[in-house]
Amino acid sequence: MRTEFALLGAVEATVDGRPVDLGHARQRWTLAALLVDVGRPVPLDELVARLWGGRAPQRAEGTLYSYLSRLRRVLAPGGDVAIGRGPGGYVLDAEPTAVDLHRFRALTGRARAADGVAERAAPLQEALGLWRGEAQALPDTPWFGALRGTLERERLAAELDLGDALLGLGRDEETLARLVPHGERHPLDERLAGQLMLALHRVGRGAEALERYERLRRRLADELGADPGDALRRLHRRILADDPGLATPTFRMRGIPLRPLVPRQLPASTALFTGRERELDQLDDALAQGGVAAIGGAGGVGKTWLALRWAHTRQARFPDGQLYADLRGFHPTSEPVDPETAVRGFLAALGVDASAVPPEREARIGLFRSLTAGRRMLVVLDNVRDSEQVAPLLPGGPGCAALVTGRHRLTGLATAHGARLVTLDVLPPPEARQLLGRHLGAGRVAAEPETAAELLERCAGLPLAIGLLAARAAGQPDAPLSALAEQLREAGADLDALDGGELNADLRSVLATSHRALAPGLARAFALLGLAPGPDVGPTAAVALLGEEPAAARAALRRLGAAHLISPQAGGRYRMHDLTRRYAAERAAQLPPGVRESAVRRLVAAYLHAAYRVDQVLFPSRVPFAVDPPDGVAVPSLPENAGAALAWFDAEHEALLAVQAEALRRGWHEAAWRLAWVLDTYHLRRASTREHIAAWTAGLTGGERLGDPVARGQAYGRLGGARLIAGEVEEALRLQHRALAIFDGIGDPRHRGDAHRAISYAHELRGDDREALAHASRALELAREEGAEPRRLAYALNAVGWYEARLGLPERARAHCGEAAALLRPEGDVAGLAAVLSGLGQVAQRMGDPVGAVEHYRESVELNLGPLGRPRLAADTLVDLADAYEELGQAARAGEARRRALELFSVQRRPREAERVRALLGPG
Repeated sequence: MRTEFALLGAVEATVDGRPVDLGHARQRWTLAALLVDVGRPVPLDELVARLWGGRAPQRAEGTLYSYLSRLRRVLAPGGDVAIGRGPGGYVLDAEPTAVDLHRFRALTGRARAADGVAERAAPLQEALGLWRGEAQALPDTPWFGALRGTLERERLAAELDLGDALLGLGRDEETLARLVPHGERHPLDERLAGQLMLALHRVGRGAEALERYERLRRRLADELGADPGDALRRLHRRILADDPGLATPTFRMRGIPLRPLVPRQLPASTALFTGRERELDQLDDALAQGGVAAIGGAGGVGKTWLALRWAHTRQARFPDGQLYADLRGFHPTSEPVDPETAVRGFLAALGVDASAVPPEREARIGLFRSLTAGRRMLVVLDNVRDSEQVAPLLPGGPGCAALVTGRHRLTGLATAHGARLVTLDVLPPPEARQLLGRHLGAGRVAAEPETAAELLERCAGLPLAIGLLAARAAGQPDAPLSALAEQLREAGADLDALDGGELNADLRSVLATSHRALAPGLARAFALLGLAPGPDVGPTAAVALLGEEPAAARAALRRLGAAHLISPQAGGRYRMHDLTRRYAAERAAQLPPGVRESAVRRLVAAYLHAAYRVDQVLFPSRVPFAVDPPDGVAVPSLPENAGAALAWFDAEHEALLAVQAEALRRGWHEAAWRLAWVLDTYHLRRASTREHIAAWTAGLTGGERLGDPVARGQAYGRLGGARLIAGEVEEALRLQHRALAIFDGIGDPRHRGDAHRAISYAHELRGDDREALAHASRALELAREEGAEPRRLAYALNAVGWYEARLGLPERARAHCGEAAALLRPEGDVAGLAAVLSGLGQVAQRMGDPVGAVEHYRESVELNLGPLGRPRLAADTLVDLADAYEELGQAARAGEARRRALELFSVQRRPREAERVRALLGPG
């Protein structure tokens, strides 16, 4: 059972959704006073002061005790909440996520840490949705009065942050609807006024925008004797001038191209395609005006052939591009592709940088639909399992079409999305005979008409079976077709009568004949490929499974491709049809158990070694272990630069996850844990949050079973980091505290310091800088204790200085950041030194030293614009540099710094930041 508490409005509690009677008002206020500090003790005298202020009754402590006793009783059924008393006072022990106030603060902290506009908007909307009215139902005591004011300010700040995000996304009408009521309550808030003016201007209500400015100007003059600030005056001038730079943007997110790319993802269509004229006409009718069509039919009947034939011959109707995804709905060894994964691939094809892909499912899908709206595109979704897998991948806009293939009749897609259903049956005899003739030549088929008819009857009208049989006949050009027919009859007599589900007896006969024709070594290779857990087979997997040299493995793959048992893909990879793979898995089951296990061990070892080597290209010396080349496996050539390394991981990613799952299933726990680690950098670079969590969940399972406390602690910590990236701050803290407890138990200062630093960042996102400073300070103590190398010590010092600066402790911040800079200078860590210098500049500004701030900022910018720096941080620091110049009265230099920042923001596709700088620069 789960107990949940509400403070954002009336004070309420529920257990599994059912309201709890909390009693009279002051008893509710007692609960509220504890919930604000959930998990932390509140001293008795402080609790009394919160409830009664300076007017406590004579027996306040006894009265309070009775309130707490009743609260314990009514909350007991939930079983997950306790009110206890210790040396520090009374404490309500519950998960912070059970309290709407703490969820609100975690979500707003997550929004503040996000880079992209959509990434900020989603958590802010969720946070503000927690409010159920004004926070008025609280007593009139100094503490509760201050709390009410704090909550109102936090709510308004979140509304204004959301206003910025919605304006950045071009959602101007929505911005107005949300902010107009706040404008009435906060008529002198200039940031709010600016948002309302901009939104009014964009929706064609410019006169109202100017009137709102004039009302604010008069009221400021009458009540405060002041004028509007510089930013609002500049916005007023730009609205008067009808500045085109204020128009609603098409796209406002960093990493998203102003004009999406034109993808051409369709796989090649076969030149052997035959017949299906009626079905092609049906698709023409179904998709003439866009919409959705779904081709249904049995495995091997030619659904993909038909979809690709139609798509290739109608490309001109979709000039904005064609997207393709194989969703592997019926793959015998791999899970169906998750729609979120497919959407991320589509976004990449449309030119969206991985760092700009929203982590939330709905935001990711919404971005895909936004990018396809108003365009004429085709999306082909092949091998789907059900309607639920398809729905999130349907494009936005009436000019787009979606063509779906699957074995089931997708009636749900027809009902919910108006899809036209096209049922594909086996080839009629004339078309089947024509297809065989196109494979073998019409003359050879005509020479033995009765035998050809028998062969086609064996193929049951399945194009897959016809292709396999034709490949067998083509390999024996001088043999009569009757010899092949005899082989088929013998194969049919030997086969198991059971059809293995969707692998029917006719197709099984054809596959068995093709298999029997293989040389023994090639037949063994085919069976071993049936052990591959991923969706396809690349060079690494082929070499490992077959136990061959790379050249020999490539030759075997080519020969199996010539037999139509596998099909070549880009990048030297090969794919089997699902039904062929099912048959290969059956053949693999006939191999001796030792052979099967050795092959899978080679596969896991080869992938672990290859991923370790490629990860070292992305992040040298990061992995805390070494992986030797696997015994008896020749390692194929691997990439040697970062771009090629990322491309390698892109191609092998699904296979690596499948191999990790297989290792875990077989109890190879160390390999499962290590695979999570070597995937870590890639998941961070590609913002693959969902897969990052999945990999470390498996890695944690492996680490728990290894019996190695360091492996367990690192798995908890890394999984916590992945959860933090996903915005799950409370779960991240829980996991990171588990890691810290493990490292405290073994007394390892290095790992304890890492855990404290991770916890400090989580508290920063939670909005608790004091707790963040406490953990950062402990990490620094441990770094000194372990005698950490200069770079690690500098990072620990800088973290402490950063939180001290945020908490208004500039002297201490300058000391710590200065020490960090001194350590980093001889290390050659350009990016680290630049970050520390930028922090020193901010500290100097807060201490009233703009000259020192300029010196630090200028050096930081110079480093970050160099070959080893981070241009993104240079742009941010230029904005701070301009402010420091302005403090010194050097307006020309301030303007130049802002123009440089604007140029960088534009190149980096950061329109929100560019807009703010443009507003500071003013017209011209």
